Amino acid sequence: MSEIEDRHCISVIPRRPIKIVRGKGAIVWDSEGNEYVDCVGGFGVAIVGHCNETVVRAINEQIQRLITNPYIFYDDARAKLYEKLARIMPNELSRMFLCNSGTESVECALKIARRYTGRKEIIAMKRGFHGRSMGSLSATWNPRYRKNFEPLIPGFKHARFNDFEDVKEQMTDDTAAVIIEPVQGEGGVYPVMKEFMQDLKESCDENQTLLIFDEVQTGFGRTGKMFALEHYDVVPDILCLSKGMAGGVPMGATVAKPEIFESLDELEHMSTMGGNPLACAASVATIDFIVNNNLPENAAKLGSYFIEQLRNIQSKTIREVRGLGLMIGVELRFPITKYILEAMRRGVLLYSAGIATLRMLPPLVIKKQEIDRVVEVLSEAL
Repeated sequence: MSEIEDRHCISVIPRRPIKIVRGKGAIVWDSEGNEYVDCVGGFGVAIVGHCNETVVRAINEQIQRLITNPYIFYDDARAKLYEKLARIMPNELSRMFLCNSGTESVECALKIARRYTGRKEIIAMKRGFHGRSMGSLSATWNPRYRKNFEPLIPGFKHARFNDFEDVKEQMTDDTAAVIIEPVQGEGGVYPVMKEFMQDLKESCDENQTLLIFDEVQTGFGRTGKMFALEHYDVVPDILCLSKGMAGGVPMGATVAKPEIFESLDELEHMSTMGGNPLACAASVATIDFIVNNNLPENAAKLGSYFIEQLRNIQSKTIREVRGLGLMIGVELRFPITKYILEAMRRGVLLYSAGIATLRMLPPLVIKKQEIDRVVEVLSEAL
């Protein structure tokens, strides 16, 4: 089967030399029966664990009733998800657009920011990552992803992360929005400073500029709160969500203040498969499981333990360990590829954030003994 993938899949995707065939909780198995602690977690998608029974049950029930139903018709599964999201959102954010991915949720946010304000400029952050479609790519900073597709959408600027003066200097009367990740994931797992975020919100309000939080990776308990915005006592004007939202089923959402979405005219934004009943049922079950099992609290507790144990590793290879909740980066002094492969050989799956940072996005149901196993393997590999 790997030969078939190699023959037909586009070659830009780097592959690891194993075939994953089964998963449960924070553990996956390959075709040879080898077991791994999964700290890739589908790039953060498997937030409630692989094959979560609550999510599987909801999918099985929904798939026998109705799989697809476009926005032009009302739908019970979609209505349940709207209601569920509204209960866990800040009250100000009550209008939602459901889509299929993080980059789509960002695209929607950029469109409605320009539509509502009538302005053209967007300020994003250096090291920030928002997706690979043309609008979200224009907000993404890394030249590696951008340069071969230029000219991108005009009007985008990039300011230094956690540098309020730089953002303020770049803000003009034509700035529609500032978009920021509360924790930069692809950029190296850098959390934003609370003072910076609060100053940024105040400045945006004064300039009538919208503040967009990209919580595609940080949402649904990942950082120790249901949404990372809770760490900063700041409510953005627009919130982008995806990844763990539906327990592994493709799902995204753009959530905003009502007046922002109401600036759109009929059919100015749409998604054929967005908000389909199957994904909505999976998302309702995922949110229920997160809430009923206190997974944000679990992520905060185990994340602190994980970071502490990683910092205790005696290795001159490690430059810094940083993170928030169960979103963790271990920056090394050398390129990380050989360490990722060595950890995989020893039964731990890791991902990268740049050339020198190991990124860990395990399911929030990971157990303490599984964390200990990851730390032990890293200690040996480093």
